[in-house]
Amino acid sequence: MDRECVSLLPRVCEVLAASGSSLPDDTILEKLLDWFTALTEAGESLLEACPCLLEFISAVIHDTASAPGVLSFTLRHFIEPLLQLQTDTSLFVASAANQMLSHVLLFCQPVSSIGCNGTNKKEDEQNTSVSKAVVENPAEPMEINQDCTAVVDAISEYLKRALGVPKGSAQLHQCQQTLRLLALLLGQTKPPLHDKLLQTVTASLEEMVAADCSELTLPLMDVILAACSRVPDQRITRLLTFMLNVRKPADLVHAAAAFLRGGHHDRVHTAQSVRLLLLPLDIISGQNRLGTNTAGDMHRFAMTEQLKSKTSCISMTSVCLTNIPQIAHMDPDCLPCAPDLIVSGILSLLRICSGDSSSSAAGCSEVFRNVIGSGKVQKCALEALTAVSNSPGANGKLTDVLTLLIQYLDDPDSDPTVLHKSYQALVKWMSVCTDVSFITDQLRHDLVQVVKKRACDMRWEVRDSTMEFLGHLGAMRVCRAPAEQACDASEALLGGCCCTTPLLREALQDPESYVRASAIKALAQTVMHSWQEGAAPTQEQTEIVTRLLEILSQDTEGFARRAVVKFFIAWFSSHTSHTPPSSPASPSCSLLMQSVRSVLSRGCADLDWEVKVHTLELAELLLDKAFLGHGSYTKGSDARPAQPHAYAVMPDRAYTLHTHGDTRAQDAESDLVDVLKSLVEQGVISALLSGLVDCDRPVALKACRLLITLRVTVCPASQGDPDVSDATATVARVSCELPRAGWAQEIRKILGVRTEANAERDLNALNATSFEDHSEEGASAVSHCERVSVCEALGSLGLDDRLEILSRSSDHVHNSPLSLLQDILTASTSHTHSNTQPGQEVIVDCY
Repeated sequence: MDRECVSLLPRVCEVLAASGSSLPDDTILEKLLDWFTALTEAGESLLEACPCLLEFISAVIHDTASAPGVLSFTLRHFIEPLLQLQTDTSLFVASAANQMLSHVLLFCQPVSSIGCNGTNKKEDEQNTSVSKAVVENPAEPMEINQDCTAVVDAISEYLKRALGVPKGSAQLHQCQQTLRLLALLLGQTKPPLHDKLLQTVTASLEEMVAADCSELTLPLMDVILAACSRVPDQRITRLLTFMLNVRKPADLVHAAAAFLRGGHHDRVHTAQSVRLLLLPLDIISGQNRLGTNTAGDMHRFAMTEQLKSKTSCISMTSVCLTNIPQIAHMDPDCLPCAPDLIVSGILSLLRICSGDSSSSAAGCSEVFRNVIGSGKVQKCALEALTAVSNSPGANGKLTDVLTLLIQYLDDPDSDPTVLHKSYQALVKWMSVCTDVSFITDQLRHDLVQVVKKRACDMRWEVRDSTMEFLGHLGAMRVCRAPAEQACDASEALLGGCCCTTPLLREALQDPESYVRASAIKALAQTVMHSWQEGAAPTQEQTEIVTRLLEILSQDTEGFARRAVVKFFIAWFSSHTSHTPPSSPASPSCSLLMQSVRSVLSRGCADLDWEVKVHTLELAELLLDKAFLGHGSYTKGSDARPAQPHAYAVMPDRAYTLHTHGDTRAQDAESDLVDVLKSLVEQGVISALLSGLVDCDRPVALKACRLLITLRVTVCPASQGDPDVSDATATVARVSCELPRAGWAQEIRKILGVRTEANAERDLNALNATSFEDHSEEGASAVSHCERVSVCEALGSLGLDDRLEILSRSSDHVHNSPLSLLQDILTASTSHTHSNTQPGQEVIVDCY
């Protein structure tokens, strides 16, 4: 391309992009396109020679007022390159090209909806009339936009040319990618475009199906099922029937699985697919549960021969097992056998996998030996067994299932994943069991022994799975007999805490943090109910609490520390729900409340932000309990009163209590003082203040919301009341300690900035009040910390402004990846300049 053309092309593109209506002479677009085509065929790169074309294409695509002719011309700039990229060796590039081609072709569909944006009144009326015609006569075909016909023809011709029986690896790759594109198009297009595409490729599809190429089975099924998603076509139905009948056994199984995965409701093909998928299981177990069926018997011999290959056997059996959960819950009319026989088939397969020859006596030895010791088949079979636990007739198999799972748990050759899935299956089957009286003492003994064995396994994954299993049993309720009261499953299966608690306590010392965390969670699920009865805490309980507090302060891994805080959250929640508010504190309650202050202080000082958030959740529970029944308290940090507009003027004001002068109001204020003092003593206020200035945004956001809730409850705005009662003054004198270092320094800085005008007066009064009210604490305590009025802090911390800042992320400016990158760069720049003003910080949403 010569220099003059290069210099003129940007201006030409501007003219084309700015044209709001069709050009007087449409042939100039064809000539321009021919010129570009000739340049491309000559080996010249248009985008390198003319970068302005990219801007032009982008401008036209995004401009809803672009003339149809210009838009069609633009799409034919880059259809051919997209078709070439569609078969690129990179799956990412090919997938992106497929998506783009799909969008282009969908753009060419007739308008069938009302209210298109970016059109004038006349065009809206035309669209409305077209839509009305479609609604009134949906069978009447609609014409494709004439301006897009060339684009549709180009894609259709490419599909027709690219589809065919592959003769080499390159053609095979092209066929596979083209079939993926075709499936995408057929699944999204509507008549008449859908019909045009189908008419173009049907002959090629028939040729490819008849070729019996295994590598094309799945993409062909995707195309056929996408084609069936619209009005059924007889030729496509014949292709589906062909795919489910005369192909190779492995292809049959994959085709049947694809059909079920498609969710179609064709009863004939559904029953046929189910039978094909169950056939490998039937052959391996040798039970012949599917009965006699001409079509099934036709495939049995060929499939048996295919299963003699170990690779094919494991692959086909895995596909069969993966689809069994869906099959077991189908309409019985579609099943070739009863659902409980499917469960029996899974159990037989699992026994064969573990080397039990008695279960395979009737089967073909050349087949079942291929699955012995196969971890993949075992995992798939255990997943299938878990999924069919609530299928019809499964209750009758409980004893067989439990016996088999105990054998698997005891097998020294079972790998960690198989053991984990065995535990999962056992938990799931027990969860649907309404009566555990079938469990014999021998079964219970065997399970206890195997659990103790696995709790000491050399592999940490097995120990972790065992801890999770104990926790699940502790949280599950079952009945020993229909007439008896429910108990936890660990008691029914393992004998209760006498077996589980020692194992869990031992796991608290495990060298692996995941195991320690799972053991802590299991303790919360297992022993919590026995701690609710109000009895004096045992030595064991005290030792467990002591050990958990040690983990919270000393453990080097965040998983275990998070689990500790969650343990106390669960304990406090269960205790509160089982204890009336007016009941006296029990010894177990004293142990709990003594631990809470330690949890709050240690949790807030943790380096892990999730530990700190969970600690604030515990503080929130304490607030909920403390203000239970208080009229102005709103439970939950998110259920806060409506905030003013983000840009409204927020005058500084003192937050004081409403006063009414009567005895009931004074009594209420007195109760409020006691509650507030209790929260200070428990460390709740300190936890919230430290969280407010935390460097992690989720922590600061939750603390700010909780502080606003507390402010509304204990020190609402005065609403113009000039008098302040003695009770209000008493509430205002409730104070909390601010340590000399750490988070308290930031709190002092905030309070100092906002009360600069009267800082000296307030500080003198506060120190005098604090000295009078807490003189018994001694001069040594005063020398190491100072105290601040809770109400004064709540009213002076600027909580509403901080909440507005914390609640927004970088998306409030512009929601894009570019925005995030710009925020990061700007934030790094602001840190290098010392003259950054307060409030000018860049808020970057890192979570």
